[in-house]
Amino acid sequence: MLEFRKIELSDREWVEALMEKSNQRGCEYTFSNNFIYRKIYQIEIGRMDDYYLARSMRPAGGPSYLFPCGSGDLRPVIEALMEESRRMGVPFRMHGATKETAAQLEALFPGKFVFEEMRDSFDYIYESEALITLSGKKLHAKRNFINRFKTEHEGDWSYEPISMQNLDECWEMNTKWCEQMGCGEDPALMEEACAVRNCFNNFTALGLSGGLLRAGGRIVAFTMGRPVCADTFVVHIEKAFASVPGAYPMINQQFVSHRCADFKYINRENDEGDEGLRKAKLSYKPAILLEKYAVRLK
Repeated sequence: MLEFRKIELSDREWVEALMEKSNQRGCEYTFSNNFIYRKIYQIEIGRMDDYYLARSMRPAGGPSYLFPCGSGDLRPVIEALMEESRRMGVPFRMHGATKETAAQLEALFPGKFVFEEMRDSFDYIYESEALITLSGKKLHAKRNFINRFKTEHEGDWSYEPISMQNLDECWEMNTKWCEQMGCGEDPALMEEACAVRNCFNNFTALGLSGGLLRAGGRIVAFTMGRPVCADTFVVHIEKAFASVPGAYPMINQQFVSHRCADFKYINRENDEGDEGLRKAKLSYKPAILLEKYAVRLK
């Protein structure tokens, strides 16, 4: 019988070691992602041989398992997860499967599963060079916003890495942002605010990196994330004041330039079905729209 329990900070070392073996680019395959959303999605974790197992207890009707990551024979791991579902008396469900991992399942268990596209969970992955240079006609509007920001704040703006010395100041900016956006009245923003607080409370312990943007001495934008695999950096959080034109594209460009230039790709996570967010993420012309599928038994 598999054993699942709540995820703890002390799990980071062994979890990341197994995640590295899978070399997945999906945002779910960072320890930091699993940890900061642990309460929101009621995440529980386990291990079988050299595979990391995670499940979300939030969906109605029983758990949904993250496609296992690690190395070794995958068949007994999937069989063990299916048996765990049978033991609990609920249908077997899995999430986070990509085209590649779905093909693995189909090869191991021909005709046994149904794969359902989860468009709201697709990750937007960009080439870091494109986010830094913003070259070409398709990103002309982004360059214009950045030029406007630089013009309006000429000689009075700066970029800084986030450190323990300015972390509290970033939190103050985030608090103001939430007040302006009405986070307390929007369930989705309330959940996001919980994840953001987890990032701030465990910034060093989670191995996060971040950057902030100042204009007139005050912080007007910040961002945080960490590597997900050898060639991809995932951005967990990005906040900017809407009242400061160009602050969003500016913090994006500055952070990638200063922190992520050595990574080929930047994963800016999914849009959760938010049409405004989807439009914004598509406007940056992703190099990869990482398709994800829910898996269930036929």
